[in-house]
Parts: sequence; structure tokens; C-alpha cells
Amino acid sequence: MKVISVVGARPNFMKIAPLIEEMRQVSGIEHLLVHSGQHYDEQLSASFFSDLGLPKPDIQLQVGSGTHAWQTAEIMKRLEPVLIETKPDVLIVVGDVNSTMAAAITAAKLLIPIAHVEAGLRSFDSTMPEEINRKLTDALADLLFVTEESGVRNLRNEGIPSERIFLVGNVMIDSLLRYRSLAERSGILKELGLVDDGGHPRPYGVLTLHRPSNVDDPRVLRVILEAVATVALELPIVFPVHPRTQERIDRFGYGHYFATNRRESAESGLIPTKPLGYLEFLCLTDHARLVLTDSGGIQEETTALGIPCLTLRENTERPATIQQGTNQLVGLDPDKLVRTSRSVLKGDYPKGRRPPLWDGHAAQRIAKILLQYLRAKE
Repeated sequence: MKVISVVGARPNFMKIAPLIEEMRQVSGIEHLLVHSGQHYDEQLSASFFSDLGLPKPDIQLQVGSGTHAWQTAEIMKRLEPVLIETKPDVLIVVGDVNSTMAAAITAAKLLIPIAHVEAGLRSFDSTMPEEINRKLTDALADLLFVTEESGVRNLRNEGIPSERIFLVGNVMIDSLLRYRSLAERSGILKELGLVDDGGHPRPYGVLTLHRPSNVDDPRVLRVILEAVATVALELPIVFPVHPRTQERIDRFGYGHYFATNRRESAESGLIPTKPLGYLEFLCLTDHARLVLTDSGGIQEETTALGIPCLTLRENTERPATIQQGTNQLVGLDPDKLVRTSRSVLKGDYPKGRRPPLWDGHAAQRIAKILLQYLRAKE
């Protein structure tokens, strides 16, 4: 029985790693890993393979960056001959990036069954490219593996038959729980001057920012950076800067929002860093007093860690992180961002809990269902 998994961007790697580990333990399954090359930067791609113990991809498509249409088309063009030659029994795609949608369309046209991990999430905001990717992939998938109850409801409302929907938990949390103790050994806090003389973490926050709606418009980006810089006067904020975001900051001339003196930045300021590897970032998040983000996955990780999270968006496709977790939506209102951050620092925030099945065993459930599906096809 042959299974192909397609990954392409950083969030995919944390999701596929526990699944590959489970499939390694099942005799009779041949697994091939295809990397589209959607993220080709060393820190955004290769270091994650090392951190997560992922095998070297069997096939590299080396697509690189480009417009949504160009990148999607290029992935399809390069993946099609791979699927024709290897003839997999099922194709696994994860998340909501362009590689996920492109691979699903390609497989569907070749009549290859599709399993979508992290199915059913909906922001109900069609201006988000990820929302389009999610909906199209779910419409094509034969097996839909869901992280939270909202995903089950969404898929049923879209007419997906119940027998194709499986609530299994969150594979990203599988990775987080597995590697949390290893991440603790990272020296990133000491490197950034975030530990005291006794080696204990100082209070600090974390910012991530990468969505086009937040970084491509100079006015929006300025409003966000000004508000975060205000919070950073009271708490140093570490900002691992995504390459796309760094390019916009340089183009718009917004480097003045960053702390320039490392000694002073241990007490306050917005502290930029290079993109971090998985273990470094997990360590950084795990000890933070506050996380500000526009990322979907980080909303989930902070909920699992019990760290307060403020999401710089007007919506979320992960409502469990708000209803049950530590996440709050603050949108792009700078006053609300500053006010809510100050409340968090005073201890006033939802303490939350992990949603059901976010227990580190989602990959085991998925592997069991996949094996049953494959055996039924023999």
C-alpha cells in the first residue's frame, strides 16, 4: 500500500511529522514525502526537518515563491508526473497552503483518493487565500480529519457525508507535546538576553506577523507596529521577522520601531530576530507572558501551552481557541490591542483548557483510520 504526503510550507512540517512517525510503524505501507518547495528559505523549511526528525523528502519539486496562480499551477505541473509514475493508493495533504490545494486538485483529476488533515476549519472570510484553499481541498477530499467540533459542523453544513468526516484531534499539538521538553534545552532565551543572572526567564512577549492583509498595506503595518511598540515600553516583545514582513518593513522605512540597544531591550522594546527554528520558537513561546500573532497555528499552540494569545485579525478559523482556550481577537484596533495587552499583564485573561482530543494522539487515530481505509480498498 503506497501513501504520498505533500508538504510545502512551515506549518505543514509540524503536522506531517507525527503522521510519518506513525506510518513508519505500520508494516505494509510504503510512504513517500514530496516537498513542493513553497517555502525554500533555510529557516522556514530545512531547519524544521532537522528539528522534527523528518526524513529527507523523497521528491523535491523546488517550486519556490510566486503569485498564487503561478505557484499553484507550477506545483500541479511538477506533481502530476510524480503521481502518474508512483500511483499512490492515497494522497495526504495537510493544512491550507497553496501546496495543499494544488496537490488535491492534481490528485482528484487522476482519481487518486485524498486525505485532508486539518479539514473543516472556516474563517468565513473569502478574502483570505487560505479560506479558498481549505474549502476547495475539503470539497475534493475522501477522508476529512478534523481538529475541533466546529470543523465537523462546517463540513456537514457544506454537504459532506458524515462517513467521510473524522474528529481526531490536532496533529500540530502532537508535535508540540512530543518536542516540548527538547525545546526547553534551546539556548534562545539566553541568546536574546531574556534570562536573569540565575538563568530564569525574564518577562517578555512574542510577536509574529506575516499575513498579506497585515503587512502589505503600509498604513495597516504602521498601526500594528506602533501599537505593539507601545506595549513593548512595558514588556520587551521578541519579533521573529518573516522574510516577507522584513521586506515590507525595509521598503516602508519602519525599522525605527525596533529596539536598537540590546542591553536596553532586555527591559523594554520591540526586539527583531531572524526567523527561528521549530524548537527555538517553541521554547520562546512556552515562556512568554503574552503572544501577539496573526497566525492560525500559533493560536492553537498557545492554547495548548496555556499562554495568553491576542490575535491581530477580525476573525479566526479556530474558534475552539477562543471558546475553550487562551485566545482573544483584538483585530486591528490599536487601542484595543494595547488595552487588552495591559489586562493580560495584570493577569486578566482567559486561562482556558485544551480542547477535546488535543492530547498528543491525533496521528495515531489518523493512521488507524487510514490503514482501515487502505485495507478495505485491497
